[in-house]
Amino acid sequence: MDNCFTTSIHCMDGRIQEPIIQFIKDKYGCAYVDTITEPGPCKILAGEQPTALHESIETRIRISLEKHGSSMIFISGHHDCAGNPVPKDIQIKQIEESAKYLQARHPNVKVVRLWVDEKWQVREL
Repeated sequence: MDNCFTTSIHCMDGRIQEPIIQFIKDKYGCAYVDTITEPGPCKILAGEQPTALHESIETRIRISLEKHGSSMIFISGHHDCAGNPVPKDIQIKQIEESAKYLQARHPNVKVVRLWVDEKWQVREL
């Protein structure tokens, strides 16, 4: 496994953290996954107006990119999210909007969209 870093922005829900980290390590071969957690982060980043939470996430992304040399950003949503209790199709749309935002802010980094289903399996969108 390569000693590279990646950045995962995902929900604080403990059910999804290990599956996401393991998926990233297995599929992309990076040893380290910086995690940025908030309840329903795809909802936060998909918002049209930046908020204090939005800026907090951005500050942590910059630390991961600039100090750890992270090579990729992952943004995800998941089944049964308490922080963003909307249907899957709405979360998928939020993930898409979040990915567009992240790619525009960080054009030199690959942005990957993830969904965690009801069996806690991670799928790339």
